[in-house]
Amino acid sequence: MNKGLLYAILAYLLWGFLPVYWKALQTVPAGQIVGHRMVWSLVFVGVLFFLQNRWSHFINTIKNKKVLLIYLSAAAILTVNWFIYIWGVNAGYVVETALGYFINPLVNVLLGVVLLRERLRPGQWAAVGAAAVGVLFLTIVYGTLPWIALALAFSFAIYALIKKTAPLAALDGLFLETALLFLPALLFLFYQDRLGAGAFGHTGLTITLLLIFTGLATGLPLLLFAAAARRIPLSTIGLLQYLAPTIQFLLGVFVYQEPFNLTRLIGFSFIWLALVIYSAESLARRRKAAVTHAAN
Repeated sequence: MNKGLLYAILAYLLWGFLPVYWKALQTVPAGQIVGHRMVWSLVFVGVLFFLQNRWSHFINTIKNKKVLLIYLSAAAILTVNWFIYIWGVNAGYVVETALGYFINPLVNVLLGVVLLRERLRPGQWAAVGAAAVGVLFLTIVYGTLPWIALALAFSFAIYALIKKTAPLAALDGLFLETALLFLPALLFLFYQDRLGAGAFGHTGLTITLLLIFTGLATGLPLLLFAAAARRIPLSTIGLLQYLAPTIQFLLGVFVYQEPFNLTRLIGFSFIWLALVIYSAESLARRRKAAVTHAAN
């Protein structure tokens, strides 16, 4: 198997099964898990920085105030995304968190239109329209917006949009994002400990070790994804990206026994139809572009 393909599959498998990890930390408040994720991600990435001797280039880059502002914004949005995702998983909304990452590519397209003045092709309009019908159907039937899914989709889409202008590589960017929030996260964790609510070191060795390894659980799939992105076409990554929410969806329905009746199936079917249209249109366009390029 192509190395890039293997790295991509491993990355999406790890992201897909991440709810199992957060469920193991279900007794810990979501805010504390996010705090530990920030702290230990910095430790994990810092070790890699030291081993790869990347410090000189990194320090020169972050002297630019614009770069710092970009990554501070990215870190703030990422924190919101992480909190909602972890809270959603541990509150019993794994299926809805999966929905968020199903519709995320379509939200990316929508933000491109609204913020970047991009023009949608007919197939993209059809995909966005089908997804909107699915979300509207679920909202009308249940009397409330699927806010967890929408919050995850929009926060991650905004994060991706910010990172489009970011000059650092994936590892460098993650290091800076976690470094900027390291001190606030650490102070928050110390405050929780002083209140007697801290989980680290007080709720058993297993929980303490799982909190420490949140850094590895965060950093490893990102590194695998970064390695894959350099080796395989974006069209392949575009198709593989649905592997993670599909696993999360299956976990929610069949492992955690979350309700998934006919009504939800109808709503989700519109979303899945939108993704089929979007993926087919994107693949057809890339193939046409490749043929045109080869002819020239």
